Amino acid sequence: MTLSGIIDKVIYKNNDNGYTVAALETPDGEVTIVGLLPLVAEGEQIEVEGEYKLNPKHGQQFEVSSFLSRLPVEETAILRYLSSGIVKGVRTKTAKLLVDAFGPNTLDVIENDPEQLVQIRGISPERAEKISQSMKETVGVKTILLYFQQFGMTPSVAFKIYKQFGLRAYDVVRANPYRICDIQGVSFEKADRIAEQMGYDRSSPSRIDAGIVYILNQNLFNNGHTFIPKQKLIPLAAEFLDADRDTVEGRIDDLCGWNGELYYLPEIGNTDGVYLRWVYESEKNITNRVLLASRLGSEYPGNFKKDIARIEKDLGIEFDEKQARAVKESCCHQMMILTGGPGTGKTTTLNGIIRILESNGEKVGLATPTGRAAKRITELTGREAKTIHRLLEYTQTGAERCFQRNHGNPLDFDAVIIDECSMVDLWLFDHLLDALPLSSRLILVGDVNQLPPVGPGSVLKDILFSDWVPYVELTEIFRQARESLIVTNAHAVLHGEMPVLNETKNDFFFLQANHPQAAVNLAVELAAQRLPAAYGFSPDTDIQVLSPTRKGTCGTILLNRELRERINPAGYNKKELTFRDTVFREGDKVMQIRNNYDLITERDDGVLDAGIYNGDLGIVETVIPAQESIVVRFDDKRVTYTNETLEELEPAYAITVHKSQGSEFKAVILTVSEGADLLFTRNLLYTAMTRAKQLLILVGSPARLSYMIQNVSTDKRYSGLKFMLKALN
Repeated sequence: MTLSGIIDKVIYKNNDNGYTVAALETPDGEVTIVGLLPLVAEGEQIEVEGEYKLNPKHGQQFEVSSFLSRLPVEETAILRYLSSGIVKGVRTKTAKLLVDAFGPNTLDVIENDPEQLVQIRGISPERAEKISQSMKETVGVKTILLYFQQFGMTPSVAFKIYKQFGLRAYDVVRANPYRICDIQGVSFEKADRIAEQMGYDRSSPSRIDAGIVYILNQNLFNNGHTFIPKQKLIPLAAEFLDADRDTVEGRIDDLCGWNGELYYLPEIGNTDGVYLRWVYESEKNITNRVLLASRLGSEYPGNFKKDIARIEKDLGIEFDEKQARAVKESCCHQMMILTGGPGTGKTTTLNGIIRILESNGEKVGLATPTGRAAKRITELTGREAKTIHRLLEYTQTGAERCFQRNHGNPLDFDAVIIDECSMVDLWLFDHLLDALPLSSRLILVGDVNQLPPVGPGSVLKDILFSDWVPYVELTEIFRQARESLIVTNAHAVLHGEMPVLNETKNDFFFLQANHPQAAVNLAVELAAQRLPAAYGFSPDTDIQVLSPTRKGTCGTILLNRELRERINPAGYNKKELTFRDTVFREGDKVMQIRNNYDLITERDDGVLDAGIYNGDLGIVETVIPAQESIVVRFDDKRVTYTNETLEELEPAYAITVHKSQGSEFKAVILTVSEGADLLFTRNLLYTAMTRAKQLLILVGSPARLSYMIQNVSTDKRYSGLKFMLKALN
């Protein structure tokens, strides 16, 4: 349907994404319209397309899918428009003076002849120029949005393009429509359709180049590959672009030219590699820094036996030989690695490292990849730990994202310790090294047998196996840990052995369910009723159901539906918001599924921050149907999601093992049943088992469990870092 009228009142507006609720005066009466209507203001003439929908709380509303707007021409409407504050520097009093002076020509004068504005008392030449510039930006943004809508872009995507490129958006996209692939959530296929409507030739170099870069980006962020062998990339791109191989190879060669977007490495391991240039430079930067660190070792500054004895007394423990060696190595090298499985004393050793560095007068910084891990390490060490993003002071200016801490403004620490380092990807590690002073130590702590990071590369594993960085691997399971069947069974799995399934210890159980639906029913019953009743665990914060897969009967999609209806059923006092196929309900457990460095977060102490990360878990605290938004609490902070960002949330009563990395839960229920064989691997099982702190329950088939233990295939990634480091030997 199409409605036309004048905006009578803007009821709600989100300036970050353009979501608006407004009253529209139409010939048939007033209608409430909702949707992405960036920069519309009272008094503006507008034509909207969409459909009527019934809001449970606010009644019938018109949901806008696209719109056309025109600046007001009547003096009364112009006065309302300017009084709304849409033009910076103009409010009601100034608006009246302007309309009295220029009548129906007011907006044209503001935009195109600002010199006339100085006739108005109180408007200086400088203020006149600012008012005119604001008017031009408002008109420019609307022109951009309307231009992109003609190609079938939703207002949401059009607004993202504007946020990315600003007032240059029209020129940027007109010159090369494939630039919109730079925007998160915009596929190459969508850019291709727009380019075709613009008259671009499917064989144009811009299209071929964009397709090649898109494939490398998709493999980088979805599969973790830092490069692709050229002889694999050529047929892959040719098929994707429906182009001949010679053309694709020619474009790859051009893109790999001097200072081009790609980089070609003719020999890397037993193949060659085509990189995105920034990825190659990141691997090279890390390689050079590792090499430099390896040359800066020194002797321990003092009497180690005396110092370690004092720390053992303070902590009330006694280090074994490997733990003591790790503590000493941390003081003698610019970079070192501490690795080991559960129950081997990593945290105890880490406490020793922190204290000996501090006793030697060094200022120590602690960081982890995720907020949950940072909170846990703070509790275990008594020292404040931050996420790496917060440590590096991530910020955004306009469309530019950056870390305030870098080589020009380095970190103020003598030593930095990164825990859960197996989760750190190439991009983040490169930025960490860029901000680390050459004189500072870097201590990497993690379990190298965990799954690789969600992002690109395998940094910890590549550095550890390079032999350039000293490392200590803790292998001895301590007596107290040996009493835990979770720990001993995890180590058994790691060594390819079947875990003990028939002991009656109270921290590990295997419950047989040979049929997938039986496994689901049992997992739901455990999470919703039996464990809360027996142990007092909260299904929201203490219990986590894990699955190797998203799809299938035992996949997280179906598990979430059943768990939610048992744990958080609908109720008259619980507001809901439907977004696409997902219903968000107050009290729901949810997870952020991709890094978003721009989302504003508000901590409980009132401090505003930015950034929510892949795998963060939260609870839907408030649903605001009128604003099509929800508020989610993540530990000590809240985040507001609108229909522009709701696609980044999904239910989290059950999550995949990959998404559980870096987190620990009091109780873990893992389904071991149906699914694609390639997902059912030993290191995935090991990772899942080590997420449990107090209770681990495996539900499924013993045969499937045995298959996982025997399946030693890993997430194979093309990663150049290990080869660059080995080439230095």
